[in-house]
Amino acid sequence: MASLTAPASSTRGAATRQLFWNWLGVVPFFLFAFAFLFLPTLYLFLGAFQNRQGELTVANISALFQPFIMRAYWTTIQISAVTAVLGGVFGFLMAYAAVLGGVPRSVRTAILTFCGVASNFAGVPLAFAFIATLGRVGLVTVLLKELFNFNPYEHGFNLYSFAGLSLTYLYFQFPLMILIISPALEGLKPEWEEAAHNLGASNRQYWRYVAFPVLLPAILGTMILLFGNAFGAYATAYALTGGSLNLVPILIGAQIRGDVLHNPNLGYALALGMVVVMAVSISLYSLLQRRAERWLK
Repeated sequence: MASLTAPASSTRGAATRQLFWNWLGVVPFFLFAFAFLFLPTLYLFLGAFQNRQGELTVANISALFQPFIMRAYWTTIQISAVTAVLGGVFGFLMAYAAVLGGVPRSVRTAILTFCGVASNFAGVPLAFAFIATLGRVGLVTVLLKELFNFNPYEHGFNLYSFAGLSLTYLYFQFPLMILIISPALEGLKPEWEEAAHNLGASNRQYWRYVAFPVLLPAILGTMILLFGNAFGAYATAYALTGGSLNLVPILIGAQIRGDVLHNPNLGYALALGMVVVMAVSISLYSLLQRRAERWLK
């Protein structure tokens, strides 16, 4: 009996040690998430319900409904939605051409490599690149003047406006869509298309009734991710517009670090509102991603 118990005990001990080492590997992740995600969020939550003296109040939450703050949220939502939709549509078409369009593998690798770099190129360097290219004395602007006698700024274009900032955001929204949606396109099974054609469906009908419905959750989920990506952008918007656009991230910076609009607790309330928007976006993305994975496994 003892001989039977010893191997069982040894097996349980080995399993326990293996479980310990498995969890030990993810401890740094949980520590990082706790230090840089949960603690800051808790700090924002507490600060949003306090005044400058540290007393509990709901005045900061009530202040979020002021007209200029509501306009800031609405403008931020608009620019995030526009860049998410445009980046999603054109990114999907580009990803389709790269993955299913029959381009050489070297071209596809080059496209995905560029997208990996461009999707992370943001902040002050991106703003400077667009100013040097499409600013009032930018390279492209000067070339258009010299070669075609056409000044885009005299025809309504302004890089430092809503349209200009949207164009700048598309630089990283567009390649991010390509990177995320490409695995979904690769997940389309060839036998689905073969079965559709064997049943008499045209290529257009296959995409309308089979491929596109399968890809739709992944497309919508990625667009929601792009929305959240643009909603939280701060450095690019501030460096490009200098705070002339009424955006929530810029308004938060003005409240926390500004000399005139210095009200850190209101800034915490604004940031808490952004956290809520981001949480909703991530939740919707996760829900749609699970629906997409049912077919694309």
